[in-house]
Amino acid sequence: MYPRLLFLSTLSFSIFSTDMLYVTRAQISSAMGVNLSFQEKHVVMSNGIVEITLSYPEGHVTSIQYNGLNNLLEVLNDETNRGYWDVVWSPPESNGTKGTLERLAGTSCETIVETADQVEISFSRTWDTSLYGKLVPLKIDKRYILLRGSSGFYTYAIYEYLEEWPSFKLDNTRVAFKLRKDKFHYMANSDDRQRDMPLPDDRLSGRGEVLAYPEAVLLVNPVESQFTGQVDDKYQYAVELKDLRVHGWICMDPPVGFWQITPSNEFRVGGPIKSELNSHVGPTTLAVFASTHYGGSDLVIKFDESEAWKKVFGPIFIYLNTVTGEEDPRTLWDDAKHQMTSEVESWPYDFVASDDFQTRHQRGSVSGRLLVQDRFVNTDECIPASGAYVGLAPPGDVGSWQRECKKYQFWTEANEEGYFSIPNILTDEYNLYAWVPGFIGDYKNSTIINITSGVNIDMGDLVYEPPRNGPTLWEIGFPDRSAAEFYIPDPNPKYSNSFLLKDPNRFRQYGLWDRYTDLYPDDDLVYTLGESDYTQDFFFAHVLRKTSNDTYVKTTWTIKFNLSDVNESENYTLRLALASAHQSDLQVRVNNLSEVPLFSTGKFGGDNAIARHGIHGLYWLLNIEVPGINLYARSENLIYLTQVKNESRFQGVMYDYIRLEAPQTSIMSINF
Repeated sequence: MYPRLLFLSTLSFSIFSTDMLYVTRAQISSAMGVNLSFQEKHVVMSNGIVEITLSYPEGHVTSIQYNGLNNLLEVLNDETNRGYWDVVWSPPESNGTKGTLERLAGTSCETIVETADQVEISFSRTWDTSLYGKLVPLKIDKRYILLRGSSGFYTYAIYEYLEEWPSFKLDNTRVAFKLRKDKFHYMANSDDRQRDMPLPDDRLSGRGEVLAYPEAVLLVNPVESQFTGQVDDKYQYAVELKDLRVHGWICMDPPVGFWQITPSNEFRVGGPIKSELNSHVGPTTLAVFASTHYGGSDLVIKFDESEAWKKVFGPIFIYLNTVTGEEDPRTLWDDAKHQMTSEVESWPYDFVASDDFQTRHQRGSVSGRLLVQDRFVNTDECIPASGAYVGLAPPGDVGSWQRECKKYQFWTEANEEGYFSIPNILTDEYNLYAWVPGFIGDYKNSTIINITSGVNIDMGDLVYEPPRNGPTLWEIGFPDRSAAEFYIPDPNPKYSNSFLLKDPNRFRQYGLWDRYTDLYPDDDLVYTLGESDYTQDFFFAHVLRKTSNDTYVKTTWTIKFNLSDVNESENYTLRLALASAHQSDLQVRVNNLSEVPLFSTGKFGGDNAIARHGIHGLYWLLNIEVPGINLYARSENLIYLTQVKNESRFQGVMYDYIRLEAPQTSIMSINF
């Protein structure tokens, strides 16, 4: 029988046997090494700290033993429903973003590496025409890695699509772990989003009341009364990818942390500020690699018979930790963040055995400096693009990176002087893209960047000239692709979650779309330049108004402003930067609400950020010419913004920033 293991931190642990002999982590790791054993229906990996059991040959994780717990995963679930990879896919003619959910099961198992220092095992399956319509047309290779002395394990997968295989759509792919509901009750997504969580039983009929969509449930009779009146909704915990590095759960007795660590986002889709699910009631923890969340059908991955494709998703690290004595188990979060930093610094890993995963020396890097020249802000001088998001993504159009979902992306944030460095880029061809907080639009460098092994490309000084036709007459908001700076109301007390009441989480409360009706029951929002304050007077989302018979009607927002002079022979430019749009038709009229719209988007958008408690989805920039003859000098002007689609309560847009520009040839002034 093994002596009792007591793991103290990522750096050291002790073993206490009957004679209280102290052994260092290095000594015990050296003594025990990594072991791999095959049973009739299972494969077991162990290293004296953690033991992982996988179904054979499917490759589902059925058991994780650690710190005296025989299984951290939900033992009440079927073995296929504990730790697994899955996809959601659909035929090419399908519409929308919902398809067939398939748990990816291997049909063969192969030991890739087996030494005292490391085990890597593969569970794979291929595809042929006999499986048409039954399984997703992909070759799947799921891998699991256990290292000597590691308090956790790694998993990654290689997906491959061959030419002439049938066309299909891939809506979603992820790794899911469902933990024991009798043990894991405390969830941590970030420093400011962690709490005791309700049970999955609380969502059942009689305990929970389903709200406007099935993911949102009002807890009316929970097992623990402290959760009465709260809303449980997994979308309240979504996180931007740039911040989605570590999340998980804590068991208080015995103290155990279960953490999912993602050291790189290169294999995820949608860019650095795409929001994604992570941990939620179950207790469940997810590593989502591709999804339509906060993007809609634009982020469905589409395959046709004329192409071949291969991609490595991961590795991610499942990290386990514990504390000793009287130490608060909640401090396991701090240790998990420390381990996350270590994993990020170790990326790309040098122990991954697949040739499809490039190591550090096989990759390249790009550096440079991004400057901004807005001739109506900084005249002829360039200013540093401080805080710019700079990235490499497959060649495409300006801004195409936020909808690109087949290949890899590499992003960084420029420093105060605009300098950026992007390391560890996979060999391929890319464009360099960027966007700069404080300026509208997207930057794209048209040069095709060819990354080869070991290359270090210095792009020098790059200059972004944001869209601009003339000087600013007025502006509303701050251009950062988010609606967070606008007015976010207090939630309806019936649906309030206390831990989300403060910034920066206020927008995560359920039902904020109906608070617009409470604030504007009869007349719509009117914003007066020079008098109104967009942090208090500009609602964060342009939504519909709820009527007394529970229907929703279109809404028209009005912007009031005065001009001291007008050049009737030229065009003015109205810039509408949108942080989100969902099945909307946004119409613009000037000074006459009864006329045909000056501009109409038609039905567009599908990111569903309003329903999913987002503060942004996909970014849109609308540039609208306003004939000077439509404006009044020395008199009040009115711009009407109407969202006319009202088939669903969740249709609407979020504004990022609004600006009116004068013609370039004349300098107009605003007179409030």
